[in-house]
Amino acid sequence: MSVEVERKFVCNANSLKTLEEIGVCAGQDQFQDRYFDTPQFDLTLRDVWLRQRKGHWELKCAAATLRGAQETRGERAEAARLCTRYKEMTNVADIHRKLREVLKDAGENKFAMSECCHQKLTDPRGLGNAEMKCVLEEGWATGMNLVCFAEFTTVRRTFTWEEDGVHIDLDEADFGYRVGEIEVLVPEGGDVQAALDKIERTAKKLGVTGDQVVDGKMSVYLQRNYPAHYARLLSQHIL
Repeated sequence: MSVEVERKFVCNANSLKTLEEIGVCAGQDQFQDRYFDTPQFDLTLRDVWLRQRKGHWELKCAAATLRGAQETRGERAEAARLCTRYKEMTNVADIHRKLREVLKDAGENKFAMSECCHQKLTDPRGLGNAEMKCVLEEGWATGMNLVCFAEFTTVRRTFTWEEDGVHIDLDEADFGYRVGEIEVLVPEGGDVQAALDKIERTAKKLGVTGDQVVDGKMSVYLQRNYPAHYARLLSQHIL
């Protein structure tokens, strides 16, 4: 499991020029994201984001205060405020256990999953990736009362940077929103402050300025398609 530390930015002509001069384009990709939640939004209201990308399940949970990021002050604190920090899970058994934990806390008890399905998920030894995927999709769709509430396609250009571990993505979603992302992945328990410092140095070299948090793709999608839910997420300081 890793922690994704990320700052979003508006990519203007100057920052794009700098990125193309210093960074190295690692290629362009296109993918579809499908986000899932209960009809009452029990996951996203707890800052838990379940998605399917390229047929693979991913779960992002807000990271608690982490080593190296507790005592930030002044400019460092401001730089940290502009970044998000999420734990990322891609192992399907881990994702399933986390979902059951979150939904149980939310009072969502509609686990109609078959005993056989649950046994395979809690003891996945011997299952191939394809079989595990089918089992997990069946379990989520029928047993956890989860539905797809957002679906969109993104065209992404990815750049590597001169500083080790820094990746920069330029995204364009099919609903007409463009955003840049400076990202560093940190092993769980690693030095998050070092990642924040790398992101701040990269932002300065790109000429990224301003003290306002830039919306991500999902924030804009929710604002346009689920304004009431978006307002509630804002009021709870999730977005």
